[in-house]
Amino acid sequence: MTRRRWIADEVFGNRAALTGSHAQHLSRVLRARVGQTFDIATPEGVRSGIVTSIHDSRVEFELGGVVIEQPAPEMTLALAIFKFDRMEWAIEKCTELGVARIIPIVARRSEPHLASAATKRVQRWKRIAGQASEQSRRSSPPEIDEPAKVKELSQFPAANRVVLSESEHEVMLKDALPSADGDILLAVGPEGGWTAAELELFHATGWTSASLGYTILRAETAAIAAVAIVLSELQR
Repeated sequence: MTRRRWIADEVFGNRAALTGSHAQHLSRVLRARVGQTFDIATPEGVRSGIVTSIHDSRVEFELGGVVIEQPAPEMTLALAIFKFDRMEWAIEKCTELGVARIIPIVARRSEPHLASAATKRVQRWKRIAGQASEQSRRSSPPEIDEPAKVKELSQFPAANRVVLSESEHEVMLKDALPSADGDILLAVGPEGGWTAAELELFHATGWTSASLGYTILRAETAAIAAVAIVLSELQR
């Protein structure tokens, strides 16, 4: 049976701990017992951990051997800001799929009140990504950046940079992916898509345009579908 995985809140030598609500979920909801073994993600890697003590707001572990894992693909998702409930769902699912980094983007068609409130949402997005990482047995959550503007994004370095575009009718996303190794930066626009000026900026700075097909998808659907396609190809 696959062991449940937790990302440690504290690590000290060969011991680790979950604290606060993290520990409460394990002790009260999952009813953990002393002697149970879990996978514990630490900054040095995932290790087996035996529960040594349980309190309402603290669960401690004795750490054992390292759990061998395959290296994660280096994929960054630049996600234009849209309605927060749908964006949170996209962040959760893209985390489960395995993105390494998420960059919220203030696009021309992002609603102004959402764009102005996005910075205050970053900590919540990090919590959602952390919970999704444990659920999907990741060794660490994705990095989630502070919101950036499209002009800043266009200059971000990556070996392969792909922007999803509704105006692209020849190159499908699968065909735009490189056969060579290297990190991938994928940009997904807001509801209504990128503006013509934004697409011109991407093209002028060396990005490749790609399409998910002829149907019009919601932003969160496009993000999840695109991430699944890219990671599937990277993991071959």
